[in-house]
Amino acid sequence: MKIFVTGAKGQLGFDVVNELTKRGHEAIGVGIEEMDITDETSVERVIKSASPDAVIHCAAYTAVDAAEENEEVCRRVNADGTRFIAKVCRELDIKMMYISTDYVFNGQGTQPWEPDDKREPLNVYGQTKYEGELAIEELLEKYFTVRIAWVFGVNGKNFIKTMLNLGKTRDKLTVVADQIGSPTYTYDLARLLVDMIETDQYGRYHATNEGLCSWYEFACEIFKQAGLQVAVEPVTSDQFPTKAKRPMNSRMSKDKLKANGFAELPSWQDALARYLKEIQY
Repeated sequence: MKIFVTGAKGQLGFDVVNELTKRGHEAIGVGIEEMDITDETSVERVIKSASPDAVIHCAAYTAVDAAEENEEVCRRVNADGTRFIAKVCRELDIKMMYISTDYVFNGQGTQPWEPDDKREPLNVYGQTKYEGELAIEELLEKYFTVRIAWVFGVNGKNFIKTMLNLGKTRDKLTVVADQIGSPTYTYDLARLLVDMIETDQYGRYHATNEGLCSWYEFACEIFKQAGLQVAVEPVTSDQFPTKAKRPMNSRMSKDKLKANGFAELPSWQDALARYLKEIQY
């Protein structure tokens, strides 16, 4: 298959392109230099000239706090850009995979979110990703909406890299302990996404590594596996205010993945161990 990948220089897009190539697919990875997704003419010209069999749309505006002050820019990328890509996919009659987020939910309670649960975003980033989901659903039948959370990869910034950098200069840190989710390695995620795009099992899905933790527990495990002596103190979200409201509950049900024959991802602790070897911090 010939598969067009947006956001190819980001954490996830980078690994998706590698995984497609490894499996013998023709991957056409683009960044903003090759295609400005906020420009409908650019989107139409670049995708049509590539003539792919499918699009995996990883590009997004993901600066959650900055989005609160840059709502229109965020919307142009996450909502309008996604709509422009979906329009071309409809015209070419090809399948599209949209990478979304647990931020489309309100983040309350303790039950894992199901793919078809009510969407009620907490912040601008979540709202614009929700609008992207609506565009896909309105325009396409052959689509995958895959919601991910707490992502880390070799390419780009992430929580693990931040902790490791802080751990080199500080022996004590405070980390939020009342937000729960599943850290997810882009290498594992990319393999699953390619498994999915090779099928026609369309619909909404959730995809994360197995197991749950708080950011505090994640930080403790990072330092433990990295062999760094750092004292981590748990704090509440109220003690660590951010511009954008964060979900307390990022638990995601993956039952639909299993029901449709897709393999579950390894535990997040296993993923962390492999990642630390990969980045050779």
